[in-house]
Amino acid sequence: MDFDFSAMSGKKALITGGCGFLGSNLARRLLELGVDVFIISRNGKSRENLKGVESKIKFLEGDLTDDSFVSESLEEKDYLFHLAWQTDLKKSMSNPQEDIKNDIIGLLNILESCRKKNPGIKVIFTSTVTVVGKTENLSPAEDSPENPVSVYELNKLIAEKYLKMYYSVYGINYCVLRLSNVFGEFQSIDNPSRGVLNFMIGRALRGEILTVYGKGDFIRDYSYVQNYVDAFILAAISEKTNGEFYVLGSGEGKTMNEVVDNIKKIVEDSSNKSVAITHVEFPGDESEINKRNFVADYSKFKTATGWFPKISFGDGLRKTIKFYLR
Repeated sequence: MDFDFSAMSGKKALITGGCGFLGSNLARRLLELGVDVFIISRNGKSRENLKGVESKIKFLEGDLTDDSFVSESLEEKDYLFHLAWQTDLKKSMSNPQEDIKNDIIGLLNILESCRKKNPGIKVIFTSTVTVVGKTENLSPAEDSPENPVSVYELNKLIAEKYLKMYYSVYGINYCVLRLSNVFGEFQSIDNPSRGVLNFMIGRALRGEILTVYGKGDFIRDYSYVQNYVDAFILAAISEKTNGEFYVLGSGEGKTMNEVVDNIKKIVEDSSNKSVAITHVEFPGDESEINKRNFVADYSKFKTATGWFPKISFGDGLRKTIKFYLR
């Protein structure tokens, strides 16, 4: 089954964080759909992830903390995909003021600019499934009480509440997508704070040992990036998603042992490298959120848009490893 994205053709979409992992994958897909793509990036930001399509994109260089720049950037845009955010949980705890300055002030500049200059725009915001904290349920209900355990998650939740308020008071359309673990092409493979699965792929391809914390039996929901790109676009074009938030994931749980075993097999089958696996204790400063079990229940979003993950975990993993082998 193919999703109908025809409503996006000829539209103007602005992406914050468009040079990053999620943003670059989204930008490439939007270009294929005939969308006029604009990307906000900071001066000097690498465009490596957009190699080959840079000439088709309009880059707006500036900072989200600059309200006049944000206001000009948002004019006449149909959609804003707000993906720019500080994602390192430990960094958020060690320097919370920096996250407030860049993430929350940046969001407020966006919302005020929407209110004043472009009230007809729709904002798609990427949040995180971990805003509910560590729960007893493997697949917590979407209306579970929120209980953030880090500044990163707290700021994501605050952003959700600001979006809801501007929707209720000023009619600014938005949709929040709470994402579970994501992997795929164009994500860093040498930084553990930028996605553990891609980091494990990087270690395997470099011939390094894959280090698993604890017994490796904790369960996660790992989702291939192209499935999320489908969801971003459907969330934008569907009127049913206005003013709503949704949990997204593959709906399938994998233990870390299963994940590294899959990586080991695919890398060894695809190259002449031998991959070793070892287990160590969790670091003393590891967040409790990283020790929980979680599988997403995306049924609410499926009901609203018809979305489902078209690409399986195994196929997505093979595509990702093949990409980095090239």
